[in-house]
Amino acid sequence: MSTVLLIDDDAAILEALEGLLKSEGYSVVTANNAAAGLAAASAGDFQVVVTDWKMPQADGMVVIKTLRATRPRLPVILLTGQESPTSVIEATKLGAYDYLRKPPHAEEFLALVAKAVATNQLMSEPVEMGEAKHAKHAIIGSSRAMQEVYKQIGRVAAAPIRVLIRGETGTGKELAARAIYQHSERANQPFIEVNCAAIPENLLESELFGHERGAFTGAHERRVGRFEQASRGTIFLDEIGDMTPNTQAKLLRVLEDKSMRRLGGRDLIEVDVRVIAATHRDLEKAIREDRFREDLYHRLNDAVITLPPLRERPEDIPAMVRFFIQRYALELGAIKPSMPEPDALVYLQQQPWPGNVRELRNVIRGALLLAHESPITREIMERVLTHKTAPRTTTDHTIAGQIAELLARAKRGELENVHAAVTEIIERELYAQALQLASGDQSKAATWLGVSRPTIREKLLKYGLHPSQE
Repeated sequence: MSTVLLIDDDAAILEALEGLLKSEGYSVVTANNAAAGLAAASAGDFQVVVTDWKMPQADGMVVIKTLRATRPRLPVILLTGQESPTSVIEATKLGAYDYLRKPPHAEEFLALVAKAVATNQLMSEPVEMGEAKHAKHAIIGSSRAMQEVYKQIGRVAAAPIRVLIRGETGTGKELAARAIYQHSERANQPFIEVNCAAIPENLLESELFGHERGAFTGAHERRVGRFEQASRGTIFLDEIGDMTPNTQAKLLRVLEDKSMRRLGGRDLIEVDVRVIAATHRDLEKAIREDRFREDLYHRLNDAVITLPPLRERPEDIPAMVRFFIQRYALELGAIKPSMPEPDALVYLQQQPWPGNVRELRNVIRGALLLAHESPITREIMERVLTHKTAPRTTTDHTIAGQIAELLARAKRGELENVHAAVTEIIERELYAQALQLASGDQSKAATWLGVSRPTIREKLLKYGLHPSQE
């Protein structure tokens, strides 16, 4: 459970935001002045701080400056009244993660808190390499190919250079970027991730560079971009091969001049940011087809790390299976999980794994759900990997039966998060059937389901249902 610290001298605002956050499952600690808030921040473990700007004795700027000096990875969201946009931008430069006008709109507030929590996790949760023991996130493998990857990460981490991470979908490019960041000299500064494929084209420039009020329809307030949020830190541009030519040109100027302009703005803003980029696309082919700028390509790849596909290192699969079982067993209610039987491991090592490590992870999650406390056999692995289900009369009866069984296990104290388990079962079935009916056409399946193309791609990758359609 994520914990949020709220600091505001307005009791009504404090109570309203506390209730809103608790209704979404957050743990909340409140303080009615800056001194009390800073004392709480120094004593507790928080993922996000939300502070008012104007308070007696010490204001939000004091909170930002102090936390930036003592806990630089902790995101601070500023709530403002009628302060000037220039002052708010200065607060951002000093370390504020973002800001909202008071009283904040509920959905916008919750979305920003969720984004800040995710950013905190990216910065704070360690990424182990090799044989992980206790970390939640790890790059697993002791094969010769992975040993070379670890060496490359070590070489580039401390060097003040840009890094391009290449590899197929699901090979762990984000984890590699985080490992580089965590071993760099900027490890105590922000780490900001932007998925260039998940943000609509017309919003990506604003996301990266920010915008001035009135820069486009709907731009009611000045907004700080992700480059400014990453000041003195690191920005990770995931799926950079999906960036449009116009945005590529603007990114190139930022890399060349180390300065940028917000959309609709005139002033040059200096940016001191290390750039790590990643892509699963063939950039050389994209350059030949005039879909990616060659000059930007050369600016990004001071160093290149290529992550091997899983099919080229099957000897690493047993260690990965062990790691994923340890990570997901308790979450999914498997009290005494065991390693898959030997022939099940051999079966896994023989698969092509088009979705790579991400696909293997989701297969293990599915196997744990299917096996419960029983041994994980080859048959179970085959059923999960090929998306076969047990004989059933109707889908409704099957889902109802599984819900009843999960609730019974929760009643016996064997399982806590029934909602998450049921959601996974239903989503997996829904997206699998939609994709099968659409004969693999993700755009068509997305239209039927009423979701965006990035959403369906995310779900298919999450559940390991189908390789990305390129």
